[in-house]
Amino acid sequence: MQEKCDRVNPEQIETLLQTVPDSEYITRMSAVFQALQSDTRLKILFLLRQKEMCVCELEQALEVTQSAVSHGLRTLRQLDLVRVRREGKFTVYYIADEHVRTLIEMCLEHVEEKA
Repeated sequence: MQEKCDRVNPEQIETLLQTVPDSEYITRMSAVFQALQSDTRLKILFLLRQKEMCVCELEQALEVTQSAVSHGLRTLRQLDLVRVRREGKFTVYYIADEHVRTLIEMCLEHVEEKA
């Protein structure tokens, strides 16, 4: 039988649990991290971090099919990581907000620090 852990403080654990986002937010956060598991989607975010781009620019930069770019952008748009606007005949994509920019920059800093 396992001995009781002396570090367990039920009141403290209850207080900590109150700081954990509710299930809906956890699920949405999980979806964001799942989206970031794709090399193509991550590269799209890094490119859009530097410049607003249309699908044809992303296709050429990433050397992948238009379909792959469009699929990645659709996922990123659904999660509100990127946004879109029309410029004449072009559809231009850009990073949704500073939170997204900070997320990818901090992740890069973390990985570079461990290299």
